[in-house]
Amino acid sequence: MIVAHHHVSFTVSNLERSQEFFEKVLGFKRVAGGRYDFPYIARQVGYPNAVLDIALMTQAGRPLEDTGFMIELIEYVHPKCDPTDTATCRPGSAHLCFLVDDLRAEYERMKSMGVEFNSPPNEVTYGVNKGALAVYFKGPDNIRLEMIQPPPKDS
Repeated sequence: MIVAHHHVSFTVSNLERSQEFFEKVLGFKRVAGGRYDFPYIARQVGYPNAVLDIALMTQAGRPLEDTGFMIELIEYVHPKCDPTDTATCRPGSAHLCFLVDDLRAEYERMKSMGVEFNSPPNEVTYGVNKGALAVYFKGPDNIRLEMIQPPPKDS
């Protein structure tokens, strides 16, 4: 039986650059990681002689016990592979959504840092999030990310 979520992982081409994005733009901090060149990891990922550089990150200023959530960034040192097309319309692609309290302010802050957005913030006009604000943006290696601000309590 599944009891909880543990982490979400993204494969990146440059761990240092990606970690910096998650720290400076999204407010995460590295809590663990390193070089993984162990036999178990090669078996787990299905690549003989795999070597991975990994950073496990959680929200800065909040204990892992409070969030219960980590982001794992992995750079494959061996084997090296070509980038994938991360377009959200492609089957098998994914995105991660962050809950924010002021989407317009986060949008402006991140835009001033050079983050690429699909659009300005959009009001959700249908479904369970009706009245919310939402926006998609790109992280390192075109990782697809989203922010959502819940609808006002009185709507």
